[in-house]
Amino acid sequence: MGKGNKLTIYILIAMIAGAAVGALIFYNAEAATKDSLAKNLKLLTTIFLRLVQMIIAPLVFTTLVVGIAKLGDMKTVGRVGGKAMLWFISASLISLLIGMLLVNLTKPGIGFDLAGATAEGVKDIAGKTQSFSIQNFIEHVFPKSLVEAMATNEILQIVVFSIFFGIATASMGDYAKPLIKGLDIASHIILHMVGYVMKFAPLGVFGAIAATIATKGFEIFIFYGKYFFSFLGGIAVLWVVLLSVGYLILGKRMVQLMKRISQPMVIAFSTTSSEAVFPKLTEELERFGCKDKIVSFILPLGYSFNLDGSMMYMTFASIAIAQAFGIQLDLGTQLTMLLVLMLTSKGVAGVPRASLVVILATCAMFDIPPEGVALILPIDHFCDMFRSMTNVIGNALATSVVSKWEGELGDGTAEA
Repeated sequence: MGKGNKLTIYILIAMIAGAAVGALIFYNAEAATKDSLAKNLKLLTTIFLRLVQMIIAPLVFTTLVVGIAKLGDMKTVGRVGGKAMLWFISASLISLLIGMLLVNLTKPGIGFDLAGATAEGVKDIAGKTQSFSIQNFIEHVFPKSLVEAMATNEILQIVVFSIFFGIATASMGDYAKPLIKGLDIASHIILHMVGYVMKFAPLGVFGAIAATIATKGFEIFIFYGKYFFSFLGGIAVLWVVLLSVGYLILGKRMVQLMKRISQPMVIAFSTTSSEAVFPKLTEELERFGCKDKIVSFILPLGYSFNLDGSMMYMTFASIAIAQAFGIQLDLGTQLTMLLVLMLTSKGVAGVPRASLVVILATCAMFDIPPEGVALILPIDHFCDMFRSMTNVIGNALATSVVSKWEGELGDGTAEA
């Protein structure tokens, strides 16, 4: 049994145990005791969330700088890179918009009020959200100090610094290669840290579920059902859009492409990691007819800038959590959140549950309680299976389309 499967089983066990403990408290304790025990149980969730928060800044910095720096000579790759970024930005916006539209239509969090006990608590949270303005957004974007931005997890400020740092590093050519290699190693170390931190996920889930059921009862499972099936609807819409656009550009060869990438899709689905299939996907795209120089440039870039399934999930999950906490987000705020996610999602590798890191940072920026991320964790593995598979389709399609635009798409006669 794989480590990812073991973790999922532990999370499910923690969810069941948390539900049992929460039910015991809910049906037997007095109101004051319920609140006190729930508060103590939430400490387990706090530990897990703080561990996740500690890796946000270094993860974004290292992966984004390396992704930009590996572009190399901007004059040489500018044309291909420009076409790739046009596709990435368009696909990202469509994915984010689909997530936003679906969560507003299905409203999976409506009717499940996690905000807690009093209307004053909801009012306080909502008030903070409404105070978010263009001026505040600009102040969140441009850093005064990288150290300050990292210390306070100001994710957009880190993104801005990383973009400048990455471009400057790329412009220095061979002289900067040792630094790029060092940051690449650091990014892989941090991604390993994500795996270690996720070992604490069962504790976080146990605390979140137990505390919620202790005060709210079993209505959380109604939320899980609405949440999961609404998400599947969004994934279905995204697939229709991607495959339709792919067919318009690639024609009948779209069917051949889907056959070629079927095995990587199944692996990504079962491992919940689109990164796990990177070598196999590279091989299959070259057999499909994409030139190796295009694949070696576009595909790694896509793993930082073109995670369509993950981006659709980010808007969906962030707004669903806000709904569950009774936080009203107007259209302007939701569009601002979409733009924030458009930036913050770049540079996050396609590893299991990496989307939660971005969602957590976004929720914090919009004053949405981070406990909501722990509450969606039990259902997240099943969502991750579908979004990882979608990420594979998105990156395979991007590489094939850019190859077609460059006139570098062969007939795919190579045998498997």
